[in-house]
Amino acid sequence: MRTTRSLLIAGALVLGAAGPLLAHHAFGAEFDPNAPIRLQGKVVKLEWVNPHAWIHIEITKKDGTKEVWMVEGGTPNTLLRRGLTRESLTYGTELIVDGYQTKDHSLKRANGRDVTFTDGRKMFLGSSGTGAPRDGRDPNERGAPPAAAPAKPPGR
Repeated sequence: MRTTRSLLIAGALVLGAAGPLLAHHAFGAEFDPNAPIRLQGKVVKLEWVNPHAWIHIEITKKDGTKEVWMVEGGTPNTLLRRGLTRESLTYGTELIVDGYQTKDHSLKRANGRDVTFTDGRKMFLGSSGTGAPRDGRDPNERGAPPAAAPAKPPGR
């Protein structure tokens, strides 16, 4: 009886731990590999949460109107190992983000691949192994084709 109870409890713990893994999505489930985008603007919000950090940047379109985009990055731990911290992404920090739009292009959301700071520092922002296009930007990719030219900013 004790063995059965222990096995049931262990099984419940394993299933409970798997829940967050099932909630994690692959690149192809939400983002369009054929819709690269370049966003330039200032950080207005940062969500340093698992499974993905989110950087909200306000961009100015060609017509002068402003809009806020949500940019998905890797896990906070992965970003920290690459040198990105909450302090390097404070409100008002000017960034250029290269990434990919969502499949529903009406949403102001993107998966970030690279982030470039005004001082020229460039860092890989994406998550390895998510199914994002193999474009050579991920430092962990092997045999990827050379990086493609960056996309044009929206409204420009």
